[in-house]
Amino acid sequence: MLKISNKVMIFDHELEWSFIRAQGAGGQHVNKTSSAVQLHFNIVHSSLPELYKQRLLAFSDQRITKDGVIVIKAQEHRSQLQNKEDALLRLKELIEQATVVQKTRRATKPTRSSQKRRMDSKSKRGEVKKMRGRVDD
Repeated sequence: MLKISNKVMIFDHELEWSFIRAQGAGGQHVNKTSSAVQLHFNIVHSSLPELYKQRLLAFSDQRITKDGVIVIKAQEHRSQLQNKEDALLRLKELIEQATVVQKTRRATKPTRSSQKRRMDSKSKRGEVKKMRGRVDD
């Protein structure tokens, strides 16, 4: 069972695991063991609250398929158990990231003094550049 928050949990029967061989270098060990893990989590058929489901489905992430299935591949560690824990942690972070509400931006005007400071610095910079020109005798 994966605990997302105090009230939201994902049960083990909702997670689908497949174990595959890891990519990359690793010597003889990598050819014999399936230490990489693929985690499949179906958003639509899960026990998550509707708000979480809507936000996850609207979230643009390459790990979420068009069918609403999250696919996470973990192959960083040599041990299958560590990769499994890593995949669960990444699933939790993805769900938490999708459910954070962005603070709305309010358009503001710059103050008159900040505008004046900006224009003064621009004119000062222009003077410096003008002084770099060729010197005539």
